[in-house]
Formats: sequence, structure tokens, C-alpha cells
Amino acid sequence: MKLSEYEIFVVGTPPPHHGGRYFIFVKLVTDDGIVGYGEIYAATFAPHTVAASAKDVIERDVLGTDPRSIERLFRTVYSRGFTQRPDLSLMGVFSGIEMACWDIAGKAVGLPVTELLGGRVRNSLRTYTYLYPLDPGEDIYANTGVYDTPSIAAEVAAAYVAAGHTAVKLDPMGGYYAGDPRMPSLGRMDLAEAMVGAIREAVGSSADICFGTHGQFTPAGALRLANRIERFEPLWFEEPVPPDVVGSMAAVAAGTNLPIAAGERLATKYEFAPLLASGAVQIAQLNTSRVGGILEARKVTAIAEAHHAHIAPHLYNGPIGAAANIAVAAMAPNFLILEAILDFGGFHAELLKSPLQWADGHVIVPTTPGLGVELNEDVARSHPYDGDLLHLEMPWR
Repeated sequence: MKLSEYEIFVVGTPPPHHGGRYFIFVKLVTDDGIVGYGEIYAATFAPHTVAASAKDVIERDVLGTDPRSIERLFRTVYSRGFTQRPDLSLMGVFSGIEMACWDIAGKAVGLPVTELLGGRVRNSLRTYTYLYPLDPGEDIYANTGVYDTPSIAAEVAAAYVAAGHTAVKLDPMGGYYAGDPRMPSLGRMDLAEAMVGAIREAVGSSADICFGTHGQFTPAGALRLANRIERFEPLWFEEPVPPDVVGSMAAVAAGTNLPIAAGERLATKYEFAPLLASGAVQIAQLNTSRVGGILEARKVTAIAEAHHAHIAPHLYNGPIGAAANIAVAAMAPNFLILEAILDFGGFHAELLKSPLQWADGHVIVPTTPGLGVELNEDVARSHPYDGDLLHLEMPWR
């Protein structure tokens, strides 16, 4: 069995753009007609540049190879151009290719991917979701109050809990920032305290609160913020400092009672290992569409398990990546919770021939061969993305 054909889909999401303004899917086909799908979590380049990178990797390194030789393929791509180091952009591209290979491998023998890598330990997985505007017509990139008004955030959280969610996430600290880590202002800390407090009052003990920052702070600043929110018992304090200096993250972990979570900006086991070994991170938030694919995610999971740490796979992309996250989480004895885009409905569901099933705060692990989902190519082709925006922008402010 050899890989003989491929296609890359750059798909624009309609408003409200849950999961991003676009998704990038990979389709691989073998010489005997088996089709596999994967998804690339974009990072540092515009989507059509990412697609061109994927084209280069596939044509140089993938076509003509056996899709089951995944470890060999990882080493080939990881080493291309004399790099041999973690690279978010390259590993994002490889992740999409790799999960398509696993999809093919499972379909070839009529088994789910989970049954090829040790088997599942769970048949359903607890999920959490970000708080978004309740109005389904609102663009999530427009501030309608849910991001900085305590009463509105509390209203949304209560509505989500009523719909079956058992955990919600927010970042009230001002979002993305291109400058060096900073000290949070008193005003922002006041707002964060009010936001988390209002949500806790609204949901009581019926839901966890995930406090998600994005590496904006110095260790000292992060600890000041942690002291403000500890009493509300958030499930975690996410990426309080940038993930590039292990000692900084470890200093925060040592100075607060809150579990520290990080990992959405990390690729391969090599970037996760020092954070886990040092105790800097207790919850590894790998994204299977960026970390290096399913096998690499399994390796990160094992490293976390060896340090008594959890995994909580990150998702801010599309449904194929979600299915890969689900497979990884289903096999993990140290699984904590999985990020969902609401209940995987809306455009995420439209993009699949059979949508992911979610109920009562849990997603059901698919049992059909491969990843258990199939891209609806007609829907994907009917929503092309022609823009050049980065997946996320990092402004100065």
C-alpha cells in the first residue's frame, strides 16, 4: 500500500466563525483507493502559505510511501532541511498528514485508530467550551460583553450549564499581546476577579471554570493574578507566562495552589518533556493538529503520565482535528477534560458526513474505522477561504 494522491482544502468558516476563520484539511489517497483525512492547525503563516508548505512536504516526503510507516515518516519530516528541532509550522503540517495516515491505517484493517495504539480506556469524554456570545448570529471576534462584562459572562455560563456543559473557559485579561510579558494592571485584575466570581456565583459547583490566559505575564504578575482568583477554585490557570522559559512557568507553579496548564503553542515531546519533568505544568494541553500528530501526542501523554500529570487536549480548529484529539484522549489513562467548540454542532457538524455526538457534557468516542469521521468534501469545497489573515493576530497594546 502506497500513498498516491492528495488534496488540501482551505475552508472558510461562516459567521460566527467558531474555531477560527478557516480550517485546513488534508486528504490522502492510497494506490488501492483508501482515503484518509487530517487537519493542520495553522500557526505563523497565512493559510495558503501553509497549504503550499503541506504540498511541498507531501510531494517530497510522503507520496510513494507506506502510510503505516508513521515513525519513519515523522523522522523524515522532522529532519528535513537539517532542522531536527520542534517547529510549530512544520509540525502543524506534519500533524495533518500524520493523522490522515492513521485514518488510512485504521480503515485498511477495519478498526478505529484507538484499537491500533493500545485501545481506549473511555467511551465518552468530558468536555469544556469557551464562553461565546449567546446570539448565534454574533461574530465571536466582536465584543458583545461576554468577554469583559461579569453579568453577561455569568448569564452565558448559566445557559451553557443548563444545556449540559460541566466546564467553561474564559480569558478576561485582555487576550493576545505581541510585547514582552508584563505586569497586569489593577483594573484588569479587578475585572478578572469580578468575571470569575460572577460565573462561580451563577454556576455554583455544577461546573468547573478554566481560567485561560495566553502567556501575557511575568511570573510575578501571574502570581499576583493567581492570588486574586484562587478562592474561586478554577480547574486551572492556563499559560500564565509564555511557554518558552521553563523556569518562569515553574516559578508560577511553585507559588500558587492552582494547577498550571499549558501546551497549545508547543510541538513534539521535546518541548513538553522539560515542562513536565520540572513540575512547571500539571496539565498538558497538546493539540493533535500541531504537536506532531497522533503518535507524538501519545508520547506526550506517556511523559505526562510518568510525572502524574493530566492531559487536556486543546482545540481551536475544525472537526477532523477534534476527532484526532478524541482518539488520543480516549486512549489516555491520565485524561482530564477535552476542549470542544460548544457541542460540536454548527459548521463543525456540517463539515462531517456523520457529526460527532455530544450529550450531557461529554462527547462520544467514535467506533467506526480510522478516525471515525469523514469530511464532507462538498461542504468543504463550497466554502473556500480566499483571504490571507493569520489564524490569530498578536497586536501591540
